[in-house]
Amino acid sequence: MGRSGVARGNAAEAATAQGGVELDLQRYFPYRLARLAEQVSLAVAEVYSERFALTRQEWRVLAILGMRPEIATKEIGPLTTLDKMQVSRAVQGLESRGIAGRKHHPDDRRELIVSLTPAGRALYRKIVPYALARETELLEALTAEEAKVLDRVMRKLSAALA
Repeated sequence: MGRSGVARGNAAEAATAQGGVELDLQRYFPYRLARLAEQVSLAVAEVYSERFALTRQEWRVLAILGMRPEIATKEIGPLTTLDKMQVSRAVQGLESRGIAGRKHHPDDRRELIVSLTPAGRALYRKIVPYALARETELLEALTAEEAKVLDRVMRKLSAALA
């Protein structure tokens, strides 16, 4: 455990010794991270929701589909943090607008395979530059070194939680 872990441990012990444990939500790491994630998500949503009339879930599915020729619906959830119902609704929304298509898996008719239509591929190619520009704008608040450190920290925390 690093120095900060020792400090947190001592603070927790002190709070407990004082008769109760208190939590300042505004300083609580999980809350702050969730809030930041929501702020970033809303900033990026301006790209796909206002310009292209996509929901957050549809955008995530579109982004996954844009990177491959096709994918089984059951594989989309873990890649997008969407649950089964959200994936289903997003795929239905994309399909109803001619952005994506579904077919049954040749070996398992219960499984659906999703792919982008030509119109979906065109939409994906149109959105990506806007999404990447928004990412650049967001990261401009950091120095190049801070961006590298943030990336390392995010990977480390993600690995620790996996």
